[in-house]
Amino acid sequence: MKRTARRVPRWLHASAFAIAMLSATAQAATSRTVAIGGDVTEITAALGQTRQLVGRDDTGTYPAEIAALPSVGYMRQLTLEGVLSLHPRTLLVSEAAQPTEVIDQLESSGLRVVRIPAQHDLPSIVRKVELIAEALGAQVQGRTLAAHLKAQIQQVEALPKLSVRPLYLMSHGGGAPMVAGRGTAAEAALTLAGVNTNALPDISGYRRLGSESLSTLNPSVIIVPAATLNTMGGAAGLWAIPGMNTTEAGRHQRLVVVDEQALLGFGERTPTALLTLHADLAHQAAP
Repeated sequence: MKRTARRVPRWLHASAFAIAMLSATAQAATSRTVAIGGDVTEITAALGQTRQLVGRDDTGTYPAEIAALPSVGYMRQLTLEGVLSLHPRTLLVSEAAQPTEVIDQLESSGLRVVRIPAQHDLPSIVRKVELIAEALGAQVQGRTLAAHLKAQIQQVEALPKLSVRPLYLMSHGGGAPMVAGRGTAAEAALTLAGVNTNALPDISGYRRLGSESLSTLNPSVIIVPAATLNTMGGAAGLWAIPGMNTTEAGRHQRLVVVDEQALLGFGERTPTALLTLHADLAHQAAP
């Protein structure tokens, strides 16, 4: 005997949909995660898990849906009250965050704290993805993103060396420009992009830029974050810095503008930023 398929009432479909939506909403509500670190928030967004976030810190500005979240302040000046004001259940926090005493207190209060490595190398990016994906229950998405990043990392590792003498300038808060020296994220990024870092300033960390140092260093190209260039009044303001006209970069106006968080954050966008930087520097080095 031929059986006739039973039609499922529309109300049952609607009920199933409503239950699924309530379940998703409940999951998001119980997650209540605060992410500290621009790299941490970017990876969370790349995993498609921003719905689990209830807050970020000031360095989490990309993408726009992240920037729209409440901020608990700057990642190196965290306060117990600032984080707890969002009533989180989980804290995804970069190991670069400070003060560590506050993070320890948050963990002691019963908050689930997941520490994310902050090394300036390519393998750590994949490790960040794995840790964040596991913490958010997004292992499938994590494996997909990790595979994509590993393919990009192979391209970065195969980049040829460049014959350039770059100078990385930065300025936060509209202050005087600073030059990036050894032991900085900028040095690590430039090395990965194929730059011979022996040409970098023989200093550690970030130092104020002086006209004398410009003449001595004689960079062939200036690398500057877009935000810094804006505070300088654009390229014209950059080339007007005292001593800049004595450099090869200044005479030929060789300039590469970068997205600082993408390049130096060592997050999901960093491999692409490194490939782009290499291409831009190679173009500037061309005769």
